[in-house]
Amino acid sequence: MGKQQVAAHIVWDWNGTLLNDNDAIIGATNAAFAELGLEPLTLERYRALYCVPVPKFYERLMGRLPTDAEWELMDEVFHRYYAQHRVRCGLTDGAVELLTGWRSAGHSQSLLSMYVHEELVPVVRGFGIETHFVRVDGRVGPSGGSKAEHMVRHLAALGKSVEPARTVVIGDAADDAVAALHAGARAVLYTGGSHSRASLEAVGVPVVDTLAEAVEVASRAAA
Repeated sequence: MGKQQVAAHIVWDWNGTLLNDNDAIIGATNAAFAELGLEPLTLERYRALYCVPVPKFYERLMGRLPTDAEWELMDEVFHRYYAQHRVRCGLTDGAVELLTGWRSAGHSQSLLSMYVHEELVPVVRGFGIETHFVRVDGRVGPSGGSKAEHMVRHLAALGKSVEPARTVVIGDAADDAVAALHAGARAVLYTGGSHSRASLEAVGVPVVDTLAEAVEVASRAAA
């Protein structure tokens, strides 16, 4: 008997991708900036300047890197504000149908987020979508860094049922593509979240305006 082909796999991002939380993110960012007397950002300016690691993003706005004390203050204020306002955020339009359709087609999918793990899991469960994923991982450790090493560990934890070469990461940030390529996977970037189209196109991977388009591209890329 021949070797059975491993099914195509999607690794979904959460914030700004499956979860439409742009308003909460911008509000939390501006709450953090207010602590240092910085002017508030519009969504357009945020998308044009946002990058990872997050202190580098702050440097673009402040003209210097924040001090350790400033970073700790801004990080604490950001997460406190976000936790208070996230409850009003919903899933991106069509997300449930896409998750259901991908699973029904016999493919697998997982979720990897830089949102803290112990808070991510109950949120995903609360939306009633946890069963669509073979694994849900949030961030363990300090905030503000890249997703690359987290992606490597995430794919390794999925075992032999998932091959990086047949895996596509769907996210809204340049760092999602960096993480995918670092782990040997592919990426599709969605314009509805944290980055402008121009910022995403500079990465050199497919860029789409809807999650439905992202899944279509992922299906072809993982074939």
